[in-house]
Amino acid sequence: MQDAINHFDYIILGAGLSGLMLAYRMSQDAFFKDKSVLILDKSDKKINDRTWCFWSQHTAEWDAVISKKWKTIRFKSAEFDAEIPLKKYTYSKIEGLDFYNQIFEQLQASKNFQFRTETYLSHREHRVSVEVQTKNNIYSAEKLFTSILPPERLKKQTQFPVLQQHFIGWEVEIPSSVFEPDIATFMDFDIPQRGNTRFMYVLPTAKNKALVEYTLFSEKLLPKAEYEVAIQEYLEELGVTEYTIHSKEQGSIPMTAFPFEQFNSKNILHIGTAGGWTRGSTGYTFTYTLKRTEQLIAFLKAEHDLSKFSIKDRYRWYDAIFLDVLYRKNQMGAQLFTRMFKKNNVDAIFRFLDGESSLKDDLSIILSMPKKEFIKSFLGLK
Repeated sequence: MQDAINHFDYIILGAGLSGLMLAYRMSQDAFFKDKSVLILDKSDKKINDRTWCFWSQHTAEWDAVISKKWKTIRFKSAEFDAEIPLKKYTYSKIEGLDFYNQIFEQLQASKNFQFRTETYLSHREHRVSVEVQTKNNIYSAEKLFTSILPPERLKKQTQFPVLQQHFIGWEVEIPSSVFEPDIATFMDFDIPQRGNTRFMYVLPTAKNKALVEYTLFSEKLLPKAEYEVAIQEYLEELGVTEYTIHSKEQGSIPMTAFPFEQFNSKNILHIGTAGGWTRGSTGYTFTYTLKRTEQLIAFLKAEHDLSKFSIKDRYRWYDAIFLDVLYRKNQMGAQLFTRMFKKNNVDAIFRFLDGESSLKDDLSIILSMPKKEFIKSFLGLK
C-alpha cells in the first residue's frame, strides 16, 4: 500500500514559470481547494536566476512584481530604425525572484500545496497513477505535470528543424547617462551577423542602468567569451568603456514546431517548453504560459485523460514555415524581422505573436515576408 504521506492528487515537476503558474492558477480556483499538490524542484528558488518580459494590454494581475514598464520599443537594423509607440500594449519586465516570492506567498496561504527541494531522478506511469522518484524519496500522484525536457527528445528527431534562442545578458551600471529609460530596444540587428541571426536586446531602467543582452536565433551555441566580447563591443559603440556588472544571465531556449504533446498520456502532461508552450518563432514564453495554464485549469475541471489536452492551432503551422526558412537561411533573420516591423502595425505583430490575430493580420504579415523562400518552405513542409 502506498504511504499516504507521499501520495498526492497532483505532482508538478519543476518550479519554473509553467509549474508555478499552474500551481498559482490552481490556488485561485475553488475546484482545487481539496486537492493535494506537491511541487518538486532541485532549486529552492531563492535567487534571481532569470527575467521574463512580455507585452500585454492588461498587466494588473502582475503589477506587484513588474519591475519596469515601457510604452515605446526600438527596432533597429541596417535598413530600418524606428522608435515605435505601443499604443494599446505595455512591454513589461518581471524579475524571477519577485515572481517566485509572490507565487510562494500565495501558495503558503493554501494549506493543500507543498514545495520540496529535491533532485528528480525518474518517473513511471501506472494504470491510475504516476510514481516519481527523487534522490531522497518516492512519491505518487493521480496526475503528473512535468516541465522537464529530456535533451535527447529533440536530438533524436529529424522532421522538425530546431534552432536555439541563446543569450548572455549583463545588468550594467555606468558612470554616464547613455540609456533612454523609457525606450526598450526590442531588437538591434545593426551588429555583425556573421552568417547567423544576431541582435542586441537592451532594457534600460535608468539613464545609467540597463540589461544588455546578446541574443542569437541559430542552431549552435557559442563559446561564452564570444557573447561577452559582443556585449563589450556594443557598449563601446555607445561610448561606454567603464561599467559595473551587477548580475549576469544566460539561457538557451529551443525554437521548434515539434509536436511535444505526443508524449502526453492519460496521467502525464508536459508543460512549459517541454509541452510546446514556448512560441516557436520567437522563444517568448510568459504570455503563452498565462494562456495555456488558463486553458489547462478549465480542462482539468471537465476531463480526466490528460492526453486529450491539445494546443494545436494555425500558429504551429506558421512557426514551422518561418523556422524552416530561418534554419535553411539563418543569415536572413535580420531581413525577416525588419520586413515584419517595417511593413506591419505593431499591434498586429503582437496579436500575431500571441496567437490572437485575425486572418487579415496573418495575411498582412505573411505577405511582408520574402516570397521565394517561404514558398519553398511551404512546399517542402506540405
